[in-house]
Amino acid sequence: MRPETWGPGKALVVAVMGCVSMIPAAGQEKAQTTTRTVAAKTNGRAEIDAHAAEWLKESDVPSLAVAYIEDRSVAWTAVYGEQSPGVPATPKTLYNMASLTKPVTAETVLRLASAGRLSLNESMSPFWIDPDIKGDPRSKLLTPRLCLSHQTGFPNWRGKTGGVLKIQWDPGTQTGYSGEGFNYVGRFAEKKLGKPFDVLAQEMVFDPIGMKDTSYTAKDWYVGRLAVPHGPKRDKPVDDVAQAWNGADLLRTTIQDYAKFVVSVMHDEGLTREIAAERATLTRDRMKPEDLKNVCRTVGDPAHCLVTAGMGLGWEVETVNGEKILDHDGSDWGVKTFVMFVPARGIGVVVFTNGENGEAVIKKVVEVLYPNKLYLATM
Repeated sequence: MRPETWGPGKALVVAVMGCVSMIPAAGQEKAQTTTRTVAAKTNGRAEIDAHAAEWLKESDVPSLAVAYIEDRSVAWTAVYGEQSPGVPATPKTLYNMASLTKPVTAETVLRLASAGRLSLNESMSPFWIDPDIKGDPRSKLLTPRLCLSHQTGFPNWRGKTGGVLKIQWDPGTQTGYSGEGFNYVGRFAEKKLGKPFDVLAQEMVFDPIGMKDTSYTAKDWYVGRLAVPHGPKRDKPVDDVAQAWNGADLLRTTIQDYAKFVVSVMHDEGLTREIAAERATLTRDRMKPEDLKNVCRTVGDPAHCLVTAGMGLGWEVETVNGEKILDHDGSDWGVKTFVMFVPARGIGVVVFTNGENGEAVIKKVVEVLYPNKLYLATM
């Protein structure tokens, strides 16, 4: 899918629905970018401003928050629509990150490892073994690295294995996406270091970056700021405000805070050079030949179509025709979120929505800000 070309007559004013926040570059002395790069950013912003309301309406998504990163700094953020019925979304609106919680949890663990407070390769068993797997000798093989790269052998959630956590294959031999693994490494860290995991995240990530509007658990300052999930009616009401920390889900934050987090990751802040490189290293390629063939057919350029994709440490690592991209998405009922960045080019996109059909809006935003046909075909 390619961005549509909109003429000036099709511009849609969203001044009523959109609330825009500009974050300037770090002073006038900041190194100038090329005219072509600046034009691409400005035109992308204009196109999103013009069509955000239309995209939200056609996908039945209440609100959209976008951040664009350029030269490894936040270039701009913008928020559109309503956080709840009749309440406009603003730069202070708090979105449920869903699985975009995982990169934050991973960053906490990686910074602890870089500080020498734990090792990515140590067995977690002396400090933490979940009671469900105490009788499984493979529990001693579990390490922080295997949790952050989805190689534990755990299901995504223990509800998929009868409510009991199980190791389904030998740790380290396969990749299997698992929220349980991120909770497991968080539990290990707090047992070893004697502090609740959300306190460790505050010390290692939130405070150093200046993320003042981010939390794993409900706070008094949540009141009146929550983006309410939206979608088809459910038998049970949705409660996505966490009372206890969850290493894989339900982090609450603003578009500005998460954009600052991504910038910090792009600068490898708080990490040793070795660990920063490992974070962006593919564990194993999960792009199946038949999937690649379908993607190449979709973009219509099989002669120039090379993609690898798999997990690094906390991020998915893709290489698209030689360009490395780190990304992650998040999906809970009524919530869809996404982030991607290109380390070598210093650009990135962060998108939050509070609608069940948010993927459609996310793709339109990414298509404008990173118009790479092959990458878009993999989303």
